[in-house]
Parts: sequence; C-alpha cells; structure tokens
Amino acid sequence: MKRLLVMLFLMLATLPAAAGGLAPVIPKASGKPHPEGNLFMRINHMKLMKHDRDQTVREGDREIGHSLKACIECHAVNGADGQPVDISSDKHFCRTCHDFAAVKVDCFQCHNSRPEAKSQVLILPRPGDTNDLAAYLEGAAR
Repeated sequence: MKRLLVMLFLMLATLPAAAGGLAPVIPKASGKPHPEGNLFMRINHMKLMKHDRDQTVREGDREIGHSLKACIECHAVNGADGQPVDISSDKHFCRTCHDFAAVKVDCFQCHNSRPEAKSQVLILPRPGDTNDLAAYLEGAAR
C-alpha cells in the first residue's frame, strides 16, 4: 500500500512537467538580446517600466532606456494571418508569463499591444508645399 501511494505521488508530481513544464514557454524575440541579459529583464521588467513611466510622465523625459514600444516591436508574436496579435490573444508575448502567474496586464488600456504598421505612419507635407498641404487637410477632413 505504501509503495502504491509513493508511485501515485510521483505520478502526480511529474504530471505538470510531462504536460508542458513548470514554466511558461516564452516566444523568441526578433531583435538583439538585452544588454543586461534575459534573466535580468524577466526579474526586473516591472521595476524598469515603473521607473521609465515616472521619468516620461512626471519628468517629461522621452529618451528612456526601456520603452514599452520597443518591447512590443521586438517581442511581437504573429498570428495565423501573419500579423502581430494583440493582447486579446493568448499568444501575445506578455500574456505568456502573465497568464501563467495570474497577473493582470493593464498597460494596454492606453498603449498599443502590437507594433504600429508602417502604413499607419503619416508623412506630413514639407512647409512651403501649400497645394499639398491643402490636399492633405482636405483628405484628413473626410
């Protein structure tokens, strides 16, 4: 009986590892490695984001070391359609760990949860091109 209980305990204890591991599977990033290392970023990302938020919002410093926009551009995960998924998808990079740890992600109530498409960037006319400027303003009003 004791042997059966030990075997049952071992089976239950190893079940999570057999089902995918005791840690989340983190998607690979598309950019250069973090200068500080991945472990540093995994441990300190929230401290860095809070610090950088304070620098940006309270002090007006837009030249910060770790921007959320840079994180999203490097860590975007593409869906079946080849486009980056947003935070509503369980494939989103941030949700990989946050869902595992049961931690709510609230950054994306204000910030984009996927990289900006290059086609969304507006190119404004050069000063002096009054005809182009009028055409641009007319098009923007529609």
